[in-house]
Amino acid sequence: MTALLPPVHSGARAALSDVATMTGRCIRLTRRDADTLVMSIVLPLMQMALFVYVFGGAISTRAGYIDYVVPGIVLLCTGYGAASTATAVAADTASGMVDRLRSMPVRSSAVLTGHVVASVARNAVATTVVIGAAVLIGFRPDAEPAEWLLAAAVLLLYVLALSWLAAFLGVLARGVESASAFSFVMLFLPYLSSAFVPPDTLPTALRAVAEHQPITPVTETVRGLLSGTPIGSSAWLAVAWCTGLLVASAVAASWAFRRRGSR
Repeated sequence: MTALLPPVHSGARAALSDVATMTGRCIRLTRRDADTLVMSIVLPLMQMALFVYVFGGAISTRAGYIDYVVPGIVLLCTGYGAASTATAVAADTASGMVDRLRSMPVRSSAVLTGHVVASVARNAVATTVVIGAAVLIGFRPDAEPAEWLLAAAVLLLYVLALSWLAAFLGVLARGVESASAFSFVMLFLPYLSSAFVPPDTLPTALRAVAEHQPITPVTETVRGLLSGTPIGSSAWLAVAWCTGLLVASAVAASWAFRRRGSR
């Protein structure tokens, strides 16, 4: 009787196995390329020290500046980590690894999914280190456990969206250098948001950019959950932006990956 059942579960197990294998491979590559992981932690820490100790005295916010800026630094950290997905995908394509994997009984979707899951794992480590360092230098969140979980959920959705976007850019790129150039926009956007200064202090044109891009509502949501500042409609905007970007990027990355393989 068992042999007559459709192999749905077997297919699902095989898909999960492929994703687990590709994720394990990407994590092993990250351990060998420790410079990328270290820089994704060191650069945000340097930025945090710069803004807190150098610029913090000149920037006025309703609360202490360190409590204001840390959520922005966390998003900057996740941006650095997610951007490395683009270069990893491009490196696989340029080295011929993707062509080799296509000749094996591995689902093509598992290749990109493995890179994305590994990106989430890298970002979890980097974000934990950055928040721990922020607490050591004076960050004092007043969030309850439920608010920490909600903040983690928002960051997870944000990282997934950025990682799939980076994977898409990595497929489009013709080399590692091109992928690095494509991902520059992902690293630049936090500076044109509420991550480091209130948008109402910006010139009119820049204020319009800050108020109509995804980084600002995500930052305001995480900041509100951790520090108790007003969230307003930012939570819904953050979820809408991240969900839309996630779906569009995942579909585009899968399409571009299949199209590139058919050439």
